[in-house]
Amino acid sequence: MLIFIARRLAMVCVMSLVMSVLVFGVTQVLPGDVTTMVLGQFATEAAKQELREELGLTRSLPVQYGTWITGFVLGDWGTSISSQAPVFNLVMERLRNSLMLGFVGLMMFAPLGILLGLVAGLKQNSWTDHFLSVGSLGFIGLPEFVSGLILIWVFAVQLGWLPASSAIPAGTGFVDAFPKLILPGVTVALVGLAYVLRMTRASTVEVLRRDYVRTARLKGLPVRAVVFTHILRNALTPTVTVIAVSIGWLVGGLIVTESVFGYPGLGRLALFAIQRRDLPLMQATTMVIVVITMLANLVADVIYTYLNPTIRY
Repeated sequence: MLIFIARRLAMVCVMSLVMSVLVFGVTQVLPGDVTTMVLGQFATEAAKQELREELGLTRSLPVQYGTWITGFVLGDWGTSISSQAPVFNLVMERLRNSLMLGFVGLMMFAPLGILLGLVAGLKQNSWTDHFLSVGSLGFIGLPEFVSGLILIWVFAVQLGWLPASSAIPAGTGFVDAFPKLILPGVTVALVGLAYVLRMTRASTVEVLRRDYVRTARLKGLPVRAVVFTHILRNALTPTVTVIAVSIGWLVGGLIVTESVFGYPGLGRLALFAIQRRDLPLMQATTMVIVVITMLANLVADVIYTYLNPTIRY
């Protein structure tokens, strides 16, 4: 098991390095001039050249990449061009907020999606199955800004149970922030629930056709033992993949949800960096999302080996 994890961890390091090259390359070819964004379009060429030298943009690309990736690994992420604040502090604060929101959303949709997907699969072609399948399609097709506004109108405006805005001061703890995390968390959960439900349902239907499930039933095993020992354990493997992939989206892809509720997450920070052509902030936010996604997939691989030990070989 340890050898398997070490091998997967080495792959994560290699893939992260490859992705860092892509991230650096993409940020270099984005349209617009960072010096113009900072100094304005009426700045003199001499002032722009001075800023380029200060930011290290006059050096060769390999040297720029080497300096950046070394600093990223060591925790020296530079200074934000637009706010003149340390990039590391900016990203860590927003990452903390995104992890809180992502945790709330994940705890809402993952267990419920697995449960409902299992029920739909076990009751294939029944009214329950049709209701859950059609309902999940509706959630997938419903834009986040629409569901978010509906939730605000119902629970904040009409009922007054929850705050309409999810803006939180820097350093707010999870307990204090929780009331403001509920509505954006539900908005996120509606989308994630649909994907997990549909994947679990499809996997359950597929596992039900396997010979070992028929054998277990013919041997007279209790229904609960068949479901939890033979069906659910084998049906969860593709569902774990969906959940692992959603981790990166939960951390850095909730730009729409964060904008609707005014939540200070990592997605909005990344969008701000792109709009301001803030290269250090752009590169750092993107790489953090990449690394978290890679680590989430590593955790998924470990869970695979628990559900199906033959995978490690």
